[in-house]
Amino acid sequence: MARAAGARGRAGWCGRRGCCGRCGPGALLAFAAWTAGWVLAAALLLRAHPGVLSERCTNEKSRRILAALCQDYRGGALAGDLCEDLCVAGKLLFQRCLHYDRGKKVLQADWRGRPVVLKSKAEAFSSFPPLSLLEEEAGEGGQDIPEAELLLMVAGEVKSALGLELSNSSLGPWWPGRRGPRWRGQLASLWALLQQEEYVYFSLLQDLSPHVLPVLGSCGHFYAVEFLAAGSPHHRALFPLDRVPGAPGGGQARAISDIALSFLDMVNHFDSDFSHRLHLCDIKPENFAIRSDFTVVAIDVDMAFFEPKMREILEQNCTDDEDCNFFDCFSRCDLRVNKCGAQRVNNNLQVICDKIFRHWFSAPLKSSAVSFQLQLQLQEAVQECADPGVPSGNTRRDTPSVFWKLRRLLQATLRELQEAEK
Repeated sequence: MARAAGARGRAGWCGRRGCCGRCGPGALLAFAAWTAGWVLAAALLLRAHPGVLSERCTNEKSRRILAALCQDYRGGALAGDLCEDLCVAGKLLFQRCLHYDRGKKVLQADWRGRPVVLKSKAEAFSSFPPLSLLEEEAGEGGQDIPEAELLLMVAGEVKSALGLELSNSSLGPWWPGRRGPRWRGQLASLWALLQQEEYVYFSLLQDLSPHVLPVLGSCGHFYAVEFLAAGSPHHRALFPLDRVPGAPGGGQARAISDIALSFLDMVNHFDSDFSHRLHLCDIKPENFAIRSDFTVVAIDVDMAFFEPKMREILEQNCTDDEDCNFFDCFSRCDLRVNKCGAQRVNNNLQVICDKIFRHWFSAPLKSSAVSFQLQLQLQEAVQECADPGVPSGNTRRDTPSVFWKLRRLLQATLRELQEAEK
């Protein structure tokens, strides 16, 4: 019966081919155009919505992932300062799955009454290549690994993630601690974490920047950060201002102005306060959150790069300028050598003005307390910032002036709002 069905299927297919054989050239061209149209439509859909192929985020699977993590912990394969609370004491409790994205797992949990987010670049601990020193070391639990050799391995992995060479004294956030019974598991866990660029950035910057989430702890390949409600294009004001004290009603204009000033502070901080400029190549509301004091926090830095790594990424072969666009970080194609320039030609401020500030300031603020003239000046400054119109593409020469203009106008907006509240 199965063979008969297969024969009928093949016969039907052959019959259709036979019919096509009798078709004229016009019909074949029409069929080819129809097929090409569907292929193009599918490509555009995937480019606009890369998440359509993402794995479905479920609480059931998330619980299984954490159960496997705890099984590895009990077997001594991994370690971490949150493992006891997660796997033994029941003080780190899974709440819900937030999202899965191309292997990355993001889960919400409650840690001793505090909402946190558990993150990992991959589902299973075994997904991360093991530390070769552990594989080669015959000593009990890896206790005989020379410290100098281990430091060299850690520094190399940090350099791979950041594009920076750090001194041994700067490697403290990634040192596994004292050698003890779980030393092998600590080393293996550290190595899995170091292969996650976002973890390395958060660990490095947590004591240097109020605009980056601190790492609260880890267990194996999962690390915990503070839970903050992310922005979203579905929010009228991009961020959930109803959760911010004083924001509802007439306070919305003041909240937006405060948040905009914090964005400017973050831009200035990332441009000037580190040894190298920090570039954000994926700027959208979902990658930021706000604290109760209106401080903007980058909660997803998978696409953040210090200057040396940014130059390495941009300097690629090209045939036109479009080939030199890396998400929100743009370069230009030198057609003499068909190579993208290593220097970024736009900047963080320009993209934030385009993707965030335009949403707020392209129309009048929802407050009659701000003068029309000031609102108009703010709209014009945001437009100038988002689209500087510099033919050479060298937007940096205009950045300082438009930055200070925006800052001055936003501070003036806050003063007028505060005067109206008296």
